[in-house]
Amino acid sequence: MKYAGKHYRTIWREGLEICMIDQTKLPFGFEIYRAKCYQDICHAIRIMIVRGAGAIGAAAGYGMALAFAESGDRNFIDQARKDIDATRPTARNLFYATERVYNVGLIDSSLALKEADQIALEDEQDGLNIGLNGNTLIKDGASILTHCNAGWLGFVDYGSALSPIYIAHNQGKKVFVYADETRPRGQGARLTAWELQNEGVPYAVIPDNAGAHLMSKGLIDLVIVGADRIARNGDAANKIGTLEKAIVAKHYGIPFYVAAPLSTFDTDCLSGKDIPIEERDHDEVLWQTGPDKMNNLHTIRVCAPGSNVLNPAFDVTPAELITGIITEKGIIKPTEEAIFAII
Repeated sequence: MKYAGKHYRTIWREGLEICMIDQTKLPFGFEIYRAKCYQDICHAIRIMIVRGAGAIGAAAGYGMALAFAESGDRNFIDQARKDIDATRPTARNLFYATERVYNVGLIDSSLALKEADQIALEDEQDGLNIGLNGNTLIKDGASILTHCNAGWLGFVDYGSALSPIYIAHNQGKKVFVYADETRPRGQGARLTAWELQNEGVPYAVIPDNAGAHLMSKGLIDLVIVGADRIARNGDAANKIGTLEKAIVAKHYGIPFYVAAPLSTFDTDCLSGKDIPIEERDHDEVLWQTGPDKMNNLHTIRVCAPGSNVLNPAFDVTPAELITGIITEKGIIKPTEEAIFAII
């Protein structure tokens, strides 16, 4: 996608440096983070310099490749894999990428970086194909609700949930996007809104708890969200708050789609009950950062002092609430039979 007239991928390689758009700086600044070792990659994933299922996977693959470039010691390599895998427990793409690069690197360490490059390239192409397939669901004049950020910032390029919207917009369809602000990190208000604005797609940021009201008024035609892990029975984990949207969409008869590449599917995970849910730092809820009228950044407390906090990063939407899953190979029903038929 483009920013300031230049095409960017979310993450790319320059020699032995892994470059990525620093998403903690957006939308108030635009900076490139450069990772020179696998520990830098771990840091980037953990604090969300890079985030989103596909982008995390690409970063993890590059982190594993950098470990092979740093040392030929098997103990070092094994520890690096454990460290990378421990950064974000819910995102399936992370484990998919480290396993692929690890297995290739053990055979020939010189091929590890090429394998990581291939994972990134596949993620980019998968995002495009998800967009082409999902576009068939979008009618001219459609209003679409999305939650969190599953655009090109969440993948190497194109994205998952936003990719069909970009394709529809580029084909001349009139679409309007309602973007949940997505507390507590604000990925919808900060990242999805920033993307849509850059792409010229009409949108409005809405409070997280406004979705049911808009659906009850007939203002939402369909919901498209991303996923960080999809179990073999079709249950899907996504950013916390997604489950609420799915329940309300079911009540009002609004189609609810999950968009994700096959690398997000975990066939070893029987159901959503088996998906690990990441519990993140309390400070994400207690404090918020933004600019004042002079564009100076400040961090302020937004909760009562002494408050206890629970901060689960994801929830699981049961398969029975999902109309379909948009993949790079087509749109499927959220059933074990359909999933195994396409993988």
